[in-house]
Amino acid sequence: MRGLYLITNDDPIEVLLAKLEGAMANGGVAVLQYRRKKVAKEDQAYEIEYMRDMCAQYKVPFVINDDLETAVKYGVGVHLGQNDGSIVDAVARLPKNVLIGRSCNNSIELAEQAIRDGANYVAFGAIYATNSKPEAGNIGLDTLKAAQGKFNVPVCAIGGLTVENAKEVIASGADMCAVISDVLARPMHGIPERLDEWSELFQATV
Repeated sequence: MRGLYLITNDDPIEVLLAKLEGAMANGGVAVLQYRRKKVAKEDQAYEIEYMRDMCAQYKVPFVINDDLETAVKYGVGVHLGQNDGSIVDAVARLPKNVLIGRSCNNSIELAEQAIRDGANYVAFGAIYATNSKPEAGNIGLDTLKAAQGKFNVPVCAIGGLTVENAKEVIASGADMCAVISDVLARPMHGIPERLDEWSELFQATV
């Protein structure tokens, strides 16, 4: 698994779905993560069901951020922070073919534990400072370099990533780059071109 790991933003849902449709149709999305912190729980059902069906149509893995119960309810993957529940529990309760990821901050040891527990990808970050999670700080590239070639699951880098600064991140060992604003903050007509730039970057950096 390699490429762009796209995380949803807090656009009005009609705008977001249109942007996602354009992104999916472009073929440049490796994974989609549902992360809508400003949407009330009772309003999320329609959004999740729509995105789940869209991902199924385009054969893109779909994961829920930080919420195992919701992932279980909809039969999709999950991405868990260090304080968001057990990977072992996720593996036991979710379908066998979904993604289960763990945020490992800047720790190789946390990644090793996550993989032992059954995570099928691990994430490090924030690589660079980011407005969407300012409390995360930034860790630079050292942990990615230490992880390079060490694990038998994909490594995802997250935090402040753009086409312009990600070449070194991919070269340092990231199989996937997680982004929000570098894609979704753009006007709709600019998204396919940006996705093409990301695809070219992954193809060029092997």
